[in-house]
Amino acid sequence: MTLCLLLLITVGLAATVFAPRALLRAGWPEREPVTALWVWQCLVGTVLLSCLSALLLGAAALLETVRARLFAPAPPAVVDAYDLTSVPPWTALLTLLLACGAAWTGAMLVRELVNDRRRRRVRRAHLRERAPDLPAGLAVPDGPLLVLEDEYPDAWLMAGATPQLVITTGALRRLTDRQLDAVLTHELGHARAHHDWLLHLSGALAAGFPRVPLFAHFADQTHRLVELAADDTASRRCGHLTTALALIELNQHRGVLSCDSPRRLLHARVERLLDPPPRLGATQRAATATFAALTPLIPLLITLAPGLTA
Repeated sequence: MTLCLLLLITVGLAATVFAPRALLRAGWPEREPVTALWVWQCLVGTVLLSCLSALLLGAAALLETVRARLFAPAPPAVVDAYDLTSVPPWTALLTLLLACGAAWTGAMLVRELVNDRRRRRVRRAHLRERAPDLPAGLAVPDGPLLVLEDEYPDAWLMAGATPQLVITTGALRRLTDRQLDAVLTHELGHARAHHDWLLHLSGALAAGFPRVPLFAHFADQTHRLVELAADDTASRRCGHLTTALALIELNQHRGVLSCDSPRRLLHARVERLLDPPPRLGATQRAATATFAALTPLIPLLITLAPGLTA
């Protein structure tokens, strides 16, 4: 029991502190943003599973009710293998901290979802106000694409159960047909990959635990990598140059080409599209994704090891 808890704490600390540093120093995430997103998710999953496993073991050792429910179908030899009756004195404090952390994580996720729902209601109400007045009997369009009369060039995705693409007439005047196709493909790439859920998760963890390096880096990198992934989706369909020009046309007035601009991500995206880095080989991508997928199994194996050996 004590060894399991120590191993789980060690795995959690390694995935929280050391793994993000190695990933941030690596150069391949720029070349493979989709694979990099998967690796970050697996790292976060490893930490959360380590904490959850330690919480369940600690609660089972301290509370007879939890122990009876967790080990109800297990034979007595399995229960004896965990040695739940002799636990170190710090188990109660660790279990209490993990329980508080789990409750706080759930609260942050709920708050993020509630706030996002509120923001979407405000945006949709704002769009209804900006929509042109139609003759009596005609409903305001609520399809997958909404065009707004506005000289300001802009395009964005309204996430939700039915994602809606919004584009202004100013953007339509600036963009060619191919560039418009690239913009729409970029936004649809966000919708198909459910990037909004990733952004909610990373934002909730970073807001709830701002001093945890993994969660802070996860939020920053998710925001950056989802844009690179959507750029790659658009460039595969419309070409790198067309996608870069579309990005410049939509953001030129924001100083996208200035190195001193606060929107450095836009500058980096344009440079990456104009000089695309070579992708990793299929074998390297598969090996990296497989290794990352196996990482969350480590806390599970540590937790189940006494029972399996028994």
